[in-house]
Amino acid sequence: MAGASRVQIPAGSVTHWEGEPTPFLELVVSGVVRVFVSALNGRTMTIRYCHPGALIGTASLFPTEYAMPAPTQALVDAELLRMSPTRARRAAERDVRVATALLSEVSERVLNFVWELSGSAFATVRQRVARHLLDLASERVQGPASEQRSGSEPVVTVSQRELAEAVGTAREVVVRVLRELRQEGVVRTGRGQIVIADPARLIQEYEWNPGS
Repeated sequence: MAGASRVQIPAGSVTHWEGEPTPFLELVVSGVVRVFVSALNGRTMTIRYCHPGALIGTASLFPTEYAMPAPTQALVDAELLRMSPTRARRAAERDVRVATALLSEVSERVLNFVWELSGSAFATVRQRVARHLLDLASERVQGPASEQRSGSEPVVTVSQRELAEAVGTAREVVVRVLRELRQEGVVRTGRGQIVIADPARLIQEYEWNPGS
């Protein structure tokens, strides 16, 4: 932890860009950070959701040459603990337990990325929308107890454009999906926010994917 610093990341901010050559190691303290890929037409698709307790950047510690493969972005206001890559490598060299922990983390990331890619490629837009809404809602559930109300419905603050960008589709398609979910009583929509009236129904939409 020597030399580590806590940083506040505003919602929507990109914390790392594709192609960055500098190794890094970060722990998500609060909020939700996504890893996403982009198409030439500007559309994006989320391939990893990083919740509190998640490590980001482990794979950058050991290659002789490294380039960030995909950008990372805070979906909501987030706090990150930025640690020293050099100290992390030295700790792994000195203590096999640290090396094993980092190896386990990298192995888990490889498996999860395979699951996420298959889920993103083969899941329907409706399933991807369900996944994204639930991941945003989870930040509210994990927040301070003083901000939670027993029995209250999760409210996600997200625009239709942001939702479309996150799941890799057009805004018009998201509008249609939200209309279907609204008609089925799963969500209620308002200006810039979506109320999840039936979280269990959304979970059923995507639980087939082991990466979820």
